[in-house]
Amino acid sequence: MGRTFAQYLSLMHEAAHRLLFANKRANDFTGRWLLGFPSWTNTDGYRRVHAAHHREEFGPDEPDLALYCGYPITPASFRRKLLRDATGRTGLKLMAQFFAGARSPLPIVRHTFWKIIAVQAVLLGAAVASGQWWLYPCFWLAPYLTVWRVINRLRSVAEHGGMGASPDRRNTTHAVRQHLPARCVLVPYRIGMHLPHHVDAGVPFRSLPRLDRALREAGYLDDTFEHPSYPAIWKALQGFPLRP
Repeated sequence: MGRTFAQYLSLMHEAAHRLLFANKRANDFTGRWLLGFPSWTNTDGYRRVHAAHHREEFGPDEPDLALYCGYPITPASFRRKLLRDATGRTGLKLMAQFFAGARSPLPIVRHTFWKIIAVQAVLLGAAVASGQWWLYPCFWLAPYLTVWRVINRLRSVAEHGGMGASPDRRNTTHAVRQHLPARCVLVPYRIGMHLPHHVDAGVPFRSLPRLDRALREAGYLDDTFEHPSYPAIWKALQGFPLRP
């Protein structure tokens, strides 16, 4: 089920860019109620902070800097981070921050908090009504707190770990060759084609392979900028040269 969160939130990311559907109402409804809220995510809040990420990677308003700054790190440090994710410590810390939204001075934050809780209650209610109440905590909540946190970190550091601020997107964002196993589990819906996405965030995921080919034909991107696999870049981020 951790893979399911990767799928949901990859499509939510697409909706946050308003690229999932041409119809704005359909895009926003799906992004909130069918993708973001089931995944404990405020889609509109994500859209605002994600816009800051695209405006200036590693800039002063970068929302995800803590996730991928400071690389390369030692193998021991990398293992500790993944262990915190896999055992739920990271997830519980983030969940506590989410529940703090119930006391936010901002009405929109409180209202969205209760919308997310309502969707989670529906999911729990469906499990109870089926006579299998344990499905929700075991196969929805627990994977969100554990497996998804591991997937999210592994993907995020492969996107920007070890890079720095620059007007050249090739110096802020990694390119990683996309193999089928990674696309099935780690980076569904072309979200792993992150360098083309940062070159033009207005291109829908379905068209990213075409953009990637165009960038290669133009000489902007070639194999010297591309890591051969995700294990290769994770190894590089543990102290080895960042370029293959």
